[in-house]
Amino acid sequence: MIASCLCYLLLPAARLFRALSDAFFTCRKNALLEKSSSPQVEGDFAMAPRGPDQEECEGLLQQWREEGSSQVLSTSSEGPLADKGLAQSSLALLMDNPGEQDAASEDKWSSRQLSDLRAAENLDEPFPEVLGEEPLPEVQGPLWAAVPVQTGPQYADCAVLPMGALAAEQWEEDPAMVAWSIAPEPMPQEENPIWPFEGLGQLQPPPMEIPYHEILWREWEDFSTQPDAQGLEAGDGPQFQFTLMSYNILAQDLMQQSSELYLHCHPDILNWNYRFANLMQEFQHWDPDILCLQEVQQDHYWEQLEPSLRMMGFTCFYKRRTGCKTDGCAVCYKPTRFRLLCASPVEYFRPGLELLNRDNVGLVLLLQPLVPEGLGQVSVAPLCVANTHVLYNPRRGDVKLAQMAILLAEVDKVARLSDGSHCPIILCGDLNSVPDSPLYNFIRDGELQYSGMPAWKVSGQEDFSHQLYQRKLQVPLWPSSLGITDCCQYVTCHPKRLERRKYGRDFLLRFRFCNIACQRPVGLVLMEGVTDTKPERPAGWAESVLEEDTSELEPVFPRVVGTIQHCLHLTSVYTHFLPQHGRPEVTTMPLGLGTTVDYIFFSAESCENGNRTGDRLDRDGTLKLLGRLSLLSEEILWAANGLPNPFCSSDHLCLLASFGMEVTAP
Repeated sequence: MIASCLCYLLLPAARLFRALSDAFFTCRKNALLEKSSSPQVEGDFAMAPRGPDQEECEGLLQQWREEGSSQVLSTSSEGPLADKGLAQSSLALLMDNPGEQDAASEDKWSSRQLSDLRAAENLDEPFPEVLGEEPLPEVQGPLWAAVPVQTGPQYADCAVLPMGALAAEQWEEDPAMVAWSIAPEPMPQEENPIWPFEGLGQLQPPPMEIPYHEILWREWEDFSTQPDAQGLEAGDGPQFQFTLMSYNILAQDLMQQSSELYLHCHPDILNWNYRFANLMQEFQHWDPDILCLQEVQQDHYWEQLEPSLRMMGFTCFYKRRTGCKTDGCAVCYKPTRFRLLCASPVEYFRPGLELLNRDNVGLVLLLQPLVPEGLGQVSVAPLCVANTHVLYNPRRGDVKLAQMAILLAEVDKVARLSDGSHCPIILCGDLNSVPDSPLYNFIRDGELQYSGMPAWKVSGQEDFSHQLYQRKLQVPLWPSSLGITDCCQYVTCHPKRLERRKYGRDFLLRFRFCNIACQRPVGLVLMEGVTDTKPERPAGWAESVLEEDTSELEPVFPRVVGTIQHCLHLTSVYTHFLPQHGRPEVTTMPLGLGTTVDYIFFSAESCENGNRTGDRLDRDGTLKLLGRLSLLSEEILWAANGLPNPFCSSDHLCLLASFGMEVTAP
């Protein structure tokens, strides 16, 4: 019982003693900082080497043990009043002479020393002494490192740890030590480059380790001399020169619907904002006069593409696919180079026809080139530009041929001149057919015998010859109700007789009692006195009347069984082969397999011997191919991780060609 009471009385005295020690330590520390001229003490870090006088430390420790215990016993007997008096006298003593630590070191306890002595007692080793005025040139013993605590702009206190402990222990991983580490200085931020498109955020591309610019470098193949400043070339005669680009830009909706085709791509490069910025930079770099785009998503067109292209000086026309599809085709031209004569959107969907139940579309424009005023009274023939995206399905070649026939019929109507000839024509787009396939040969050669051909063979995309059931093309390929002939022209009606018929009363009366008039129509309701009697032939009328053919209009519908034709004389800009690499050209790489499905065809007169090759075929008065942007091989695209990639933001390569048109005097 007595021991319990003694402990109860000792607890307040111990608390008071600790408070006095802390107060003394604070004043002692301030005095040391005021007297010290060393930058180590004044700065954020303070190095505390081990002091040489260890006997003084041991003596102070022993004095603290003896006098501290005696004070505890005395305070326990004096009570609360003694505690209060001791605190007041100690504080007054500290405030009267805080700086003379040398004189008071023997009879007054320095809180700094007491703290050091406590630590030395716990660690069973002497603690170093802080040197104020004269730092030692060499430090004996182990080194110590100070790790400050970050409390604001400056560090308020330091914790002293031995260097050996820092090397041996992973103290940084301790959550309690995280706040003791120094925050790294912020790195200077680089200025963002100027972004030319307002209201559009720029996404940073992923780090590119592959030199895409070097791998995907495309040469410009020039077939002519340099044009002058006005865009005209001197030589045999002035020419109106222009460039045309055809590009399947990959609709975002279609990409997301077929995401398995783009597993090789980093997700960041598939983001539409990143892809849109790349596409616009590509348009600005090549700066074509006519731009034909496929897979143009409707909302992206109206919200971003059309406003941006309009800022670049283009006038745009757009045709969305029918049904619920969200993408379509667009044709853009610069009004400073061309004037629009007419625009004809083409829909391949025909209700009730199983052959034409797909939602693909096309767009045909008739443009008038604008010649500089300084050339005087000169003229250039109109230019017909057709853009389309044909059905992809490799098994339905019959649908592709029917869609192409509709487009060629529309081009024939738009490009036909008053004398029956055609103005220069450019047909481009994604035809989903490989070179030298029946569909490709039909466009280039103008004729195709399709009777009995397997439908998959038309496009040549895939080989389904191993399958037991194969759809075969039937004759006729499309019904006559479509209104298109086998020559890919709209059905027209021509009068058999050019003179106008004149029908008089006597001529019409001759048909009152003709054989047809005397026959009862099938299903005629019998009515007494009306339809129950048969008219009698008057006397003097012949038994049979020589009747003239009354059909004034008869459709001219020449048909060659199992053959379709057209008369537009088209040839391809590209040869589909890279002689320098010995490899075929590639415009797309679905599932890592390179192939060509994008084309630019232009009208050119065939040679006298009728042979058609991949070389340039042109004559005076037609389009002349002046240059083209070279394509790449499959191996090169493999080195760039296929398509799309951080450099090319579509799964197709763009096609670009330069043409010249003859300028004639009126």
